[in-house]
Amino acid sequence: MKNTRQILRILFIAVSIGSLFFVPWILVKAWVLPLPDTVQEQVDEAIGHGFDGMIVYVDETGKPPAFYSSGWNDRERKIPANPKSLFKIASISKLYVAVSVTKLVKDKRMSLDEKLSDYFPELVGRIENADKITLRMMVQHRSGIPNFTDNPAYWENEQENGKKALEFALDLPASFEPDKGYEYSNTNYLLLRNILDKVLGYNHHEYIRENILIPLKLNNTYFSLNEVDLDNVMSGYYVGYDEDFKERDYGMLATAEDVGIFLRALNDGSVFNEGEQEIYPYKYNHGGLVVGYQSLAEYHEDIDAVVVQFINTTDFEGYEWNLSEIVINRIVKIIRNNKAL
Repeated sequence: MKNTRQILRILFIAVSIGSLFFVPWILVKAWVLPLPDTVQEQVDEAIGHGFDGMIVYVDETGKPPAFYSSGWNDRERKIPANPKSLFKIASISKLYVAVSVTKLVKDKRMSLDEKLSDYFPELVGRIENADKITLRMMVQHRSGIPNFTDNPAYWENEQENGKKALEFALDLPASFEPDKGYEYSNTNYLLLRNILDKVLGYNHHEYIRENILIPLKLNNTYFSLNEVDLDNVMSGYYVGYDEDFKERDYGMLATAEDVGIFLRALNDGSVFNEGEQEIYPYKYNHGGLVVGYQSLAEYHEDIDAVVVQFINTTDFEGYEWNLSEIVINRIVKIIRNNKAL
């Protein structure tokens, strides 16, 4: 048994070393560098890895919220990153949709067991298994509905095609049979937002505002660039391009603090009314990614801390996303270490 363990250890080391030849060295460097003593030092270090700008919000129980920033808010105008800037939170918005679905289910205005075809019978034959896919499966990404953002044609004119995004998921084979697998699909939440509008009889944005944002006093969360002053929005950059992607509308925007307050309320249950949390069918942490903007919002129960990280640099290969995950993991380690002192 001892020899077997030694062989497995040698094989693991060999595979790990071999894999380094296929991993960008910046990721290896970011992972192996000595851990700084403070979150601010880690944020500054991350900018040294090539990010344009970064914002971090930390909410530890028993301490005032902490704000950190480094790099540029606006690279061209040399405006430093501002921890109170608005940021495009992308798929973090799915959490707000999932909470809204939960509230309406509790109010018996919809059911997680209802089928996609109950709301959109016209999609039978255009989305495979539309008569078998439940709302619960869609919330949990277990529907098998193809992800419209995986369709290369969508990206030929992404801003214009975003207005007819569903078309890029129609008439395609299912990724798997309903509830027989998992695949993250933006199409699920595009459909859920449309279903919310149908059930409510008005835009679900207003429902989120009345039932989530106002009760939690989230005064710096918005649904579109049209609602905000562009000067308050952090610029966004894509590796290899000089363009600032700030003026492209990608849905919800918020400050790191607002996202942190919402995430705390989601995890401690205070965003819910009585009987709702038991129904809630989705995640409690989430990330977001659109051109020029990547975000991570996490709650760590062992240290009772919320960490929100905004970075305004993305790339095609996904290395910047991998790097952001390394950075937030190191930030959490710093918080954990400091808590142990």
